[in-house]
Amino acid sequence: MNPSTPPRTLGHPHVRELTDQLWNAVATADEYLATDVVLRALDDGVDLETVLLDVIAAVQGTVGEEWAANRISVAQEHAATAINERAVTALALHPAARTTPHRGRITVACVDGEWHALPARLVAEVLKLRGWQVDYLGAQVPAHHLISHLHTTKADAVALSSSIATRLPTAHAAVTACQAIGLPVLVGGAAFGPNGRYAHLLGAQAWAPDARGAADRLAQGPLPRPQMDHQPLDDLPHLADQEYTLVVRNNHALVRAVLLALEDAFPAMRAYDDIQRERTAEDLAHIVDFLATALYLGDEDLFTWFIAWTAEILQARGVPARSLPPALDLFARELKDFPRARRILRRGVETLTTDSSTTAGTPA
Repeated sequence: MNPSTPPRTLGHPHVRELTDQLWNAVATADEYLATDVVLRALDDGVDLETVLLDVIAAVQGTVGEEWAANRISVAQEHAATAINERAVTALALHPAARTTPHRGRITVACVDGEWHALPARLVAEVLKLRGWQVDYLGAQVPAHHLISHLHTTKADAVALSSSIATRLPTAHAAVTACQAIGLPVLVGGAAFGPNGRYAHLLGAQAWAPDARGAADRLAQGPLPRPQMDHQPLDDLPHLADQEYTLVVRNNHALVRAVLLALEDAFPAMRAYDDIQRERTAEDLAHIVDFLATALYLGDEDLFTWFIAWTAEILQARGVPARSLPPALDLFARELKDFPRARRILRRGVETLTTDSSTTAGTPA
């Protein structure tokens, strides 16, 4: 890891100094130094919420950026995240974190299939500091286990986190299940898009961009109770065409078929070794996942954003992005009887062949 790449931070200069110190500790895989940095910050008078959100969260953002730019490996990214998680745990055990609940009770969890637990953990710790009794369930919580937990508690609301957009169908199921037992849901995380566009589409009572925003929203007053006579699934009439269901059901067969045909469509693949072929199969699987999610949401922009982002990731790793259009064309051939899927795939190809294809932003 490159210790010279500091996180981008705002605010008091002391916070910037702390983020530089924590980044250096994380970048050199020194968990003891990382813990010392955050605990010393408390001793120096920096409030706990600032350390959590303006220091640790800022450093974690840099970890993701360094991975995307291929300056750190997946293993290094996992190690860095684990160090940040231990730093959060150290802060949570500090006497400054001990508050008496006086607001109500919140269950905080990641949706099923979501392994990025740190954002949800930050929400849980900030809510505790703000006076909530918090049940933090961690990563990848299946909806039926979440509901079983809620039946044994007296939660006032549920906060669900998801970072990967392909988990949105699962998030929708969790939101609907919570609402079915009368509990309002606040959602957050990158998966829900800019300004929470997918949160509103999937019927959540509220959305927050980050942990501080979630705490501020809950401080404004109780979330509106769900309308028991309304099912959010009714707001997605496009699912009646079954394209989403059939693509998901046949995802493995689609990947196999395209992987076999891709060697002829992209001859450079003939020189790939076993590891490169395995990674190509993983990339194809991600394409199917995002295609299915775009079908579920009825949002083609999500897929074009993903394709442009994937092109950048491949280029950062020395893999030619020109391998993507042939793969998308092959998927379209396999899905010849799926008009929405073919249209989305065609837009993906157009994204890669326009002048703007080198910039992957957030879906508009």
